Amino acid sequence: MAKKLYDLTVKTGEYTDSSGATKGRYENIGSVMENDKGQFMMLKRTFNPAGVPNSDGRDSVLVSMFEPRPRDGQSGGNYQAPAGGQSSDINDDIPF
Repeated sequence: MAKKLYDLTVKTGEYTDSSGATKGRYENIGSVMENDKGQFMMLKRTFNPAGVPNSDGRDSVLVSMFEPRPRDGQSGGNYQAPAGGQSSDINDDIPF
C-alpha cells in the first residue's frame, strides 16, 4: 500500500478573515506518495495550471508540498484530502 508523504497545493487567491487578516486560499492538486518501488506524484486529472493566477507574468507555476495533517479521529499522516480541495470563504464574491 502506498503512503502519502506530501499534499501538493497551489495558491489560488487571497481572502480577508473575520479579524481583518489577509489569508491565502489554496487548492489541493494532488499528492506525493511512496511505495516499495519508490516515490511518485499523483495529480488531480482536472487540475489546469493555466488557471492559477499569475500576476508576475511568469511561465511557471509554484507548487507547494505540505506534510499531510491528520483529520479528526485519524492518526498519522495517511489520509484522503477532502473532495474539491479548496478552502471556502463564506464572504466570497460569488452571487449565489
